[in-house]
Amino acid sequence: MCKVIFLDFNGTIIDDVQLCLDLLNEMLCKQNKKTLSLDEYRHVFTFPVKKYYMDAGVDFQQESFETLAEWFIQKYQPASMECGLYPEMISTLKTLKKQGKHLVILSASERHNLLEQCDHYQITPYFDAILGIDNIHAAGKIDIAKEYLAQQRISPTDVLMVGDTLHDLEVARAIGASCILVSCGHQAVDVLKKGNVEVISSLKELIRRE
Repeated sequence: MCKVIFLDFNGTIIDDVQLCLDLLNEMLCKQNKKTLSLDEYRHVFTFPVKKYYMDAGVDFQQESFETLAEWFIQKYQPASMECGLYPEMISTLKTLKKQGKHLVILSASERHNLLEQCDHYQITPYFDAILGIDNIHAAGKIDIAKEYLAQQRISPTDVLMVGDTLHDLEVARAIGASCILVSCGHQAVDVLKKGNVEVISSLKELIRRE
């Protein structure tokens, strides 16, 4: 049984899928490119973000990745305060804490933006740590996770990683943790099932497993 749960944030805790799709389509419209449906978006989304943009049709000859990343965050951060959490998120976090779980947010979001979001949604007190990256380019989470485990002297065998993309599974495998994926987020369920791990509909299903 896991003692520590690493939770992805975007698409796992906060329901920001539609916002991200809207911003992608705004980006594509500016470049006179074909926009994506929600289903198309959930099949093209991946990490690293630069690859996802390219697969979605974004042209870096028109605007650089760095320029677009800056534009995205300037639009995304204030709008994300209106997205809302997934249903029953607060009660789920409360229950996991009552079960004695050590809860950690592990996100590819820039850390200060992440902290602002957590404070806004009043979920900061439920977490033992909130881990983000030090830039806006969403590069990855593996090194951050490894450093935290080493600092806290946590065995990877005590860790469950929960996220909404196959990148979260990659992180789990890289650090030696187990993994469960949620299908409510940025990647479609048929994409997630390619990882051959358990897929649940939302974070609240964790409660039924304990």
